[in-house]
Formats: sequence, C-alpha cells, structure tokens
Amino acid sequence: MKILVINGPNINMLGIREPAIYGSGTYMGLCDMIEEYARKLGVEVELYQSNYEGDLVTKIQQAYGVFDGIVINPAAYTHTSVAILDALKAVQIPAVEVHISDVSQREDFRQISYVRQYCMRHIIGHGFKGYLEAINILLGKAANIQ
Repeated sequence: MKILVINGPNINMLGIREPAIYGSGTYMGLCDMIEEYARKLGVEVELYQSNYEGDLVTKIQQAYGVFDGIVINPAAYTHTSVAILDALKAVQIPAVEVHISDVSQREDFRQISYVRQYCMRHIIGHGFKGYLEAINILLGKAANIQ
C-alpha cells in the first residue's frame, strides 16, 4: 500500500509554533515517526508539506493512480479551502483528515472543515499519534495507537 501524507501551512513550524497547543515536537520528528511506523507495517509513505493552497491541490491531483490512501492535515486551509475538497473528490482516493490539536475546543472558525465532507474519518486532538491512527484506518486496522 502507498500512502501520501499531506500537511498544510505552518505545520513545518511545529516545535516553534504555539507549543502549548501543538506540543514541542518538531515537523522533522513527526516525519521520522510516520516513516518509522510505515516501515514497520511495510507501507510505502510519502510526506509532503506546503504553505500554498495550490501546491496542495496539485499534489492531491498528482496522487491519482499512484497512491492508495491520503492522510491529510490541511491546517488553516481546513476552514477555507473548497479547492482542496474538490481535489480530493476528483481523485477519489480514500482519505483521513488529521488535526494535532482538538479543533473542536478552539475558535469558532475552526469548527468548519470543508475536507471533512469527503474524508472517511477525521482524527482531532490526538497529537502526532493521530497520523498513525489515520494510517491504520486506511489499512483497515483498529485506529487506536497506544
């Protein structure tokens, strides 16, 4: 199985950006954790991060016919991007939405998720482990990671 992990704006600033909300782990630490987990499962994984909406749309479009699943944290674009939703709908690749923080306990505008309309599941507030849960969901396994 091939899984594409997509991260949106400011995820590259993990460890610096609002550690009280996102923790002290870095983006490189997140990438290392995902790659190690995927290796143990025998899953091929590609990690991608961009601060630009159009780049995220293009990456989703390029996934067509290449990847079996998408783990996506659109970050701030979660709440604004119909374009990302449309790209996911166009490629019809199973996808799981992930958010490191519990967006349901944050500002009102963070309660809106356009991508949720397409994604098979969404995982919020589980920190970095949410990405591993999403991989398990795409593999058809139980989602809980201890």
